[in-house]
Amino acid sequence: MTGIQESGRSAEDARWPLLLGVRHHGPGSARAVRAALEAARPRTVLIEGPPEADPLIPLAAGRDMRPPVALLAHAVDEPGRSAFWPMAEFSPEWVALRWALEQGVPARFIDLPATHTLAWEGRAEAGDGPAAEEGSDAPGGTLRVDPLGALAEAAGYDDAERWWEDVVEHRGAGGRDPLAPFAAVEEAMTAVRETHEGAEGDRDLVREAHMRLQVRAAQREFGGDAVAVVCGAWHVPALRRKAAVADDRALLKGLAKVRAELTWVPWTHRRLARDGGYGAGIDSPGWYAHLFGAPDRPVERWLTKVAGLLRAEDRLVSPAHVIEAVRLAGTLAALRGRPLPGLSETTDAVRAVLGDGSDVPLALVRDRLVVGDVLGEVPSGAPAVPLQRDLDRAQRRLRLKPEAAEREVELDLRKDTDAGRSGLLHRLRLLGVEWGEPVASRGSTGTFRETWRLRWEPELSVRVAEAGVWGTTVRAAATARAEADAVCARDLAGITALAERCLAAALPDALSVVMRVLADRAALDTDVGRLARALPALVRSLRYGDVRGTDTGALAEVATGLAERIFVGLPPACTGLDADAADEMRGHVDAVHGAVGLLAETAAPRGSTDPPPSATDGPLARRGDLRARWRAVLRTLSGRDRVAGVVRGRAVRLLLDDGEVGQEEAARLMGLALSPGTPPGDAAAWIEGFVGGGSGGGLLLVHDERLLALVDGWLTGVSAEAFTDVLPLLRRTFSAYEPGVRRTLGELVRRGPGERADAVGPGAGAPGFAAGLDQERADAVLPVVRLLLGLDRTSDDTPDDPSDGNSAGTSDGNSADTSDDNSAGTSDGNSDDSLAGVGR
Repeated sequence: MTGIQESGRSAEDARWPLLLGVRHHGPGSARAVRAALEAARPRTVLIEGPPEADPLIPLAAGRDMRPPVALLAHAVDEPGRSAFWPMAEFSPEWVALRWALEQGVPARFIDLPATHTLAWEGRAEAGDGPAAEEGSDAPGGTLRVDPLGALAEAAGYDDAERWWEDVVEHRGAGGRDPLAPFAAVEEAMTAVRETHEGAEGDRDLVREAHMRLQVRAAQREFGGDAVAVVCGAWHVPALRRKAAVADDRALLKGLAKVRAELTWVPWTHRRLARDGGYGAGIDSPGWYAHLFGAPDRPVERWLTKVAGLLRAEDRLVSPAHVIEAVRLAGTLAALRGRPLPGLSETTDAVRAVLGDGSDVPLALVRDRLVVGDVLGEVPSGAPAVPLQRDLDRAQRRLRLKPEAAEREVELDLRKDTDAGRSGLLHRLRLLGVEWGEPVASRGSTGTFRETWRLRWEPELSVRVAEAGVWGTTVRAAATARAEADAVCARDLAGITALAERCLAAALPDALSVVMRVLADRAALDTDVGRLARALPALVRSLRYGDVRGTDTGALAEVATGLAERIFVGLPPACTGLDADAADEMRGHVDAVHGAVGLLAETAAPRGSTDPPPSATDGPLARRGDLRARWRAVLRTLSGRDRVAGVVRGRAVRLLLDDGEVGQEEAARLMGLALSPGTPPGDAAAWIEGFVGGGSGGGLLLVHDERLLALVDGWLTGVSAEAFTDVLPLLRRTFSAYEPGVRRTLGELVRRGPGERADAVGPGAGAPGFAAGLDQERADAVLPVVRLLLGLDRTSDDTPDDPSDGNSAGTSDGNSADTSDDNSAGTSDGNSDDSLAGVGR
């Protein structure tokens, strides 16, 4: 291989057919292929790829075709069965295609037809392409040796990528003889195949037999000395070998086949990278694209790109840094015996000089430059399924361009364009085309806003083709898919979630079918848990219908009936439960509570919790009465001893939050639940239901020390044996609180919760909280307070008269209570008491 530049063989002495063995997606191979074709001037160019794509070759010359792109083949009757043949600007196959089109020379694909490839047993899901060489996961029988790895090992390298860069990428196109590199590659691959006899997979033997037949046919048509073949280097010895035509045809006889369609689709650099999921890809497509596109001084140009990226991210990088990084990369290459700094040398230089020894900038450089988010483009005239064409039209109409880079889009559903974008994205999700992912909106919780995280991946073209079986337009296909999913749904929760998605996707026809299925299923389902899981999504759908102007009358009717059935069946369902079932039921109670509140609001005017005067009977009256009926259910749950403790505690808490139970009544119910006669496990479960589950129970205990005193008193009275049993539940309850809340509770317990509430005066009974103001301590903090507030200070910094209205106000009951609460969250209650009092 080291004799690539030294060979004296010329283009006139080349053996025909001219076999140009390449590494797929290799910029050095791509440059060498162009130089060899210019020198040999063949009358036809044969390229490894599916022959059915021959009619698509002229599209590669169009101005609208911008690599990276890929040939996509999919089975007509099973669009999900597909294969890709990716090509980047630096791919030798793409260079050969463009050269043939520029010179007016016929170009053809000669690999095994896609009709057989898609039918091959053990195929890959979507990765069988020209890069299925170099030890990749080629379907139907993979190579049992990595050719590049074997050659690198023979040359004393432990990294095949580094070896390839040294002998090919960094040594130009072969000096005076452009065919010398390919002669060396052929010789090396012949030695590898002889050494590793039988390393070919069964599928490779079939592919090579088909390619040999195509080469013979081209030689008969154009002449034996007029055919050039661009293929993976691994195949060159097999194509050079003399084999009987009958033997090759025998290998191809009886192959399974399917009907296949092919087209060009956009590809991305990220999908060319191995970590992007393309098993036979390359590690650094962005770096390879740079090497191919840089006419000279590639290292200097690369490090200039890196500096620009880091400056855009507000890192201090100067031209002097770039100069020093270039020097360091060159020095490292010389020390390592490399002809030119490679990616490893430039990366080390970036870390040492531009990143100040940190690896943090390297992650950004790798993501943005070494890999990159380049997305190719294909002309609108490329063949496509009708659904893809409708999607293209919708994307242009809504100005929602597919991009490889991840980005967030905020939509205001009150605007027609944004509402259309939302509907399109929701419909695509129904079809399994995950172009967009909904995320939480920043700064707004209104239903008229949506935030989407968008990222177009090449596989989505397959998903679109696969979804084409449902219809020819996005709307029709999403409607048909939703109707089919409703019929096949296994439970009510799945159907109600589907109803919510139909509303979001603006599919009224599908919604009517979903609602009929939902009504039928709900009438037969008696499981309260399933009903409770189904209700929240159904009620959320009403909110979407309101903002989108959709008629949701039928939806509200079903939701109301569902809620009424839950009211009847919930109390009996909450008895005789074990710990896990009780905790699950507590979650159902929470979900139903929120759903009932939303459902009741839909029956009342804005800003009112009561139904309109005209709604004295009928559906609106039923919905307006739901809140009162639900509260009655909660009261029933809170008072039944046979109901699980966690459910009883949660029922009391929900009533307290709604103002249906006062503080005194809540304290009384807690006292009963924590009485000595209650088993410790039941009492701990009641506490978990009342103040656990992320419901703000920690703050409730902070602000109502009577409740905290009850919990503290019960816990201190639990026996040692019982304490071991209740500790895991209590730990789960209190560990869910914010750190500040836990710290405050600890201070309150340390000083004795409930003492302040039982004292005669405000703040009395707690250390550091007196009835009056400590004037000396208050005076000490005033200069700092005035400085923080930016107030003008007198020359002697004399504080205001403590007897005036401002200072006098610090000793009233309210301020004392407030200062007490503030100090509870600190480690020094005394100092915070003074600061709180003076601040008022």
